[in-house]
Amino acid sequence: MIIVDNICVQFSGIDLFQGITFVINPKDRIGLVGKNGVGKSTLMHIISGEQKPETGTISHGEGVTIGYLPQEIKNDSTKSIYDEVLTVFQEIINIEKDIERINVELTTRTDYESDSYNDLLVRLSEHHEKLSFMDGHKIEKEAERVLKGLGFKASDFSRSLAEFSGGWQMRVELAKLLIQQPSLLLLDEPTNHLDIESILWLEEFLINYPGAVMMVSHDRMFLDNITNRTIEIVFGKTHDYKASYTKYFELREERLEQQRSAYKNQQKYIAQQERFIERFKAKNTKAKQAQSKMKQLDKIERIEFDELDTDSIQFKFPPAPRSGDFVLHAEDVRKAYGESVILNKLEFDIERGDRVAFVGKNGEGKSTLVKLVVGQEKFEAILKLGHNVTIGYYAQIQESTLNENDTVLETIENIASNEWSNISRIRGLLGAFLFGPDDVDKRVKVLSGGEKSRLALAKLLLKPINLLILDEPTNHLDIASKEVLKNALLDYNGTLIVVSHDRDFLQGLTTKTFEFKNKGIKVHYGPIDEFLESHKAESFRDFEIPVVKSKDEKEVVTPVSSNKENFERKKELEKNIKTLQSSIKRYEQKIEEQEKIIKSFEEKMTDVEFYNSPNSKEIIFKHAEAQRSLDDLVKQWERTIEDYEREENVLKEIV
Repeated sequence: MIIVDNICVQFSGIDLFQGITFVINPKDRIGLVGKNGVGKSTLMHIISGEQKPETGTISHGEGVTIGYLPQEIKNDSTKSIYDEVLTVFQEIINIEKDIERINVELTTRTDYESDSYNDLLVRLSEHHEKLSFMDGHKIEKEAERVLKGLGFKASDFSRSLAEFSGGWQMRVELAKLLIQQPSLLLLDEPTNHLDIESILWLEEFLINYPGAVMMVSHDRMFLDNITNRTIEIVFGKTHDYKASYTKYFELREERLEQQRSAYKNQQKYIAQQERFIERFKAKNTKAKQAQSKMKQLDKIERIEFDELDTDSIQFKFPPAPRSGDFVLHAEDVRKAYGESVILNKLEFDIERGDRVAFVGKNGEGKSTLVKLVVGQEKFEAILKLGHNVTIGYYAQIQESTLNENDTVLETIENIASNEWSNISRIRGLLGAFLFGPDDVDKRVKVLSGGEKSRLALAKLLLKPINLLILDEPTNHLDIASKEVLKNALLDYNGTLIVVSHDRDFLQGLTTKTFEFKNKGIKVHYGPIDEFLESHKAESFRDFEIPVVKSKDEKEVVTPVSSNKENFERKKELEKNIKTLQSSIKRYEQKIEEQEKIIKSFEEKMTDVEFYNSPNSKEIIFKHAEAQRSLDDLVKQWERTIEDYEREENVLKEIV
């Protein structure tokens, strides 16, 4: 049992926590929730002992251990993956080395009757006894099991930690924690760097974990599958619900409704009593009664109504400058790290107005291709941008785009163009992303993961861009911020590439899917729902679950006859044709809607008084924008028809 007692913390004179108190029981599975910036990560720092509160204590019984996985970590180790994981058992490693040294010495010595020889035997016995108690012989098996569960191959174990990206290094840190099995696991966004296969494995591991677990996560399904308790932080206070995440929403609304009703009734009662006191306090016949009511009001315990923190980011992307028809062209692109080939023989085009989802398991090359496009990695063959293409890039790991030693304000000032030279305008932009006057002087390195994500998004608004590339943009964002970002992307009129595992976020957002598999890309037309339907999957969890493997860990392959191949190809083509037909209908509907909008503008523009009206310039601009959008829609419609006709012809050849 761990007791969190009356914890208070202030930042810049503002209360972050106001007397937070709760108990963590041995088998609890707790989801710690609240908006970005309310202090979830800070509370975990305090419980883990890495940070001291201004008042209050964290207490627990003897032998209780706490393991903490932060959102971000830096590890400069040059050890192999396997050796790095085993460093958490340094005492056992030292004992095993001493046992090996003693055994060598015992085989070479002949003074069997000497005290020193006997001391060696005693120490060897003590070592074996201690090792047996600490389950030392199971360490290697456990390390191997956990590493494989988190997505590492056996061939990765001997590779240096430095060879791996920040996301994979976080997996190593998680592995080190899991094999130690502390009494309490504190996990801050543990799924951010995991693919679905690893998330499913971690879910199963945590469900059966022998100790307590407290986690911060914006993955609703992950929380629902694991947690049995939810602690919400709102305005420096906590509300404790004995329920998983989805049920907590219902219970929270019930609590607030009861609180609203009780608050309303009490306010009504107080108003009545105050009216009586005000009316009769000066009358001799009622003065005594009025005094009595005043004393009663002084003693009444006032109900406080806990309104929800509804502040959220608000923004729109600036209009995208017009680019050429082709935004990105790839021809025979190959990327390898040493002998490990990640991408091979990629050929594709992304055209103006395309909205593309990159999907597939981790390690299939989604983020790698993004890095090739933005120029962070070298590659072979052709990968070129079209005419007048300007890129806006949101990285999965924010260290690659944010300087941790800059302040929030400096981050924006350092890249702001002349039109953003007004400090008031910059502060206004930061305010829209929930950075108040007390936040702008904070260093990037002290920001939470959600705050860094908001700052990285704010940077994208500093210049007009027509190719927006977002690599896992929802990882650190709360649910409200995700919704605002999605709405802003729906309104964005440029070309969009999104890498994401979040189906809810992608739903209705993209019109084309690049499936990364076997070092290549397969293009699927239509929204993400149609892509998942074609895989008979309800979600990315279903889509990314691995194929069944045989005991020797090779994929089970069933020989396919040529008739069956034709049948499968025919089936696939029919699905593609159906999807393209749906896309054609959608474009036709959008074209019709856009033509109506243009017609309404043109009717206004034919009025003789139109050019004397104060909003004539605005209408002319909107008319031009609407005409440009119509042109783009018509071109997309024409390209989709061409794709449809091509697939139809292939189908006719097979039939």
